[in-house]
Order: sequence, then structure tokens, then C-alpha cells
Amino acid sequence: MNNNLMKMVLPRLARPLYLQLQKYQTGQLSDLQFSENFESLLQKQHHWLSQKGISAAKAAMTIHAAVLVLSQPGLKAEADEAHLPMEVIEHRALREAARDVAQNYGLKERQVAQYLANLVASFGD
Repeated sequence: MNNNLMKMVLPRLARPLYLQLQKYQTGQLSDLQFSENFESLLQKQHHWLSQKGISAAKAAMTIHAAVLVLSQPGLKAEADEAHLPMEVIEHRALREAARDVAQNYGLKERQVAQYLANLVASFGD
């Protein structure tokens, strides 16, 4: 089921996120506009998943995992710039996402991190 959710969410996030990123990179969106649009996109995905009967926590974890997968080029660039292995930057991002989900949904951070790591490993580069 987890992989099926990712297969549904990734394409629904990828194209709109890519279009927003292009607008941001060409100066058509400010930092604030990009952040607001990104947040709106994530909320729409969360709402869509809840309408499909997915629990709020599982939807949040799946969306966070999808964002981590789609963010890998940016994480790689950050790692190169910081002269750190990609895994260090990816781990930080994963822990931050796990902390956010755990705090917002009353879950154990370690379990959320494992869930996210499994999904990212399945769908990441």
C-alpha cells in the first residue's frame, strides 16, 4: 500500500512543483509566493489523499517522502556545496521531515523516520 500511495502522489506533485520551481528560478515568483504555492500544493495533495480514505498521518508521511524524493537534485547540490556526502544532507532532511510529522500527528519520530527512509529508498535515485 505504501508504494502504491507513492506511485499516486509522486506524479501529482512532480509536474506542478516543477512548474512552480521554474517560475521561481526565472523570477516570476518571489520567495513568499513560491512558499505559499508550495504549501497550497501540499495541502491539496493531503486533502486529495484524505478523500481517498488515507489517514491524515499516512498522507503526511507519504507527501513528505515524495517531497524528499523530488528534492534529491537540490539535496545533491547542497551536499556538493557543503563538501559533504549526499547521505548526510539527505539524512538531515529526512530527520527534519520525521520530526515535523511526529510532532504534528503524535507519532514516534523514529518510526516515522523509518517509514520515510523506506519510501525514499524505494523511489529515490
